[in-house]
Amino acid sequence: MPIYEYRCDSCGFQKEHLQKMSDPQLTTCPECGKESYSKQLSAAGFQLKGNGWYATDFKGGGKPAAPAPCQTGEGSCSSCVAN
Repeated sequence: MPIYEYRCDSCGFQKEHLQKMSDPQLTTCPECGKESYSKQLSAAGFQLKGNGWYATDFKGGGKPAAPAPCQTGEGSCSSCVAN
């Protein structure tokens, strides 16, 4: 069941309510009793865990690519170490 955050426009009271998606929206403020209680838009908080698609495809745990070997053999390219 989702948690919805509500705020009263009259008194500023805020509270989270655990509701079914099919439940009607609350309109009466539990603090002041006025009909100005409205649902707020808030970010969902969740964390992906485990070894599923997130860990294998998007986590970014891979090694960086090795630099290309020097083509000239003179140590003049950025991947060479001059002797």
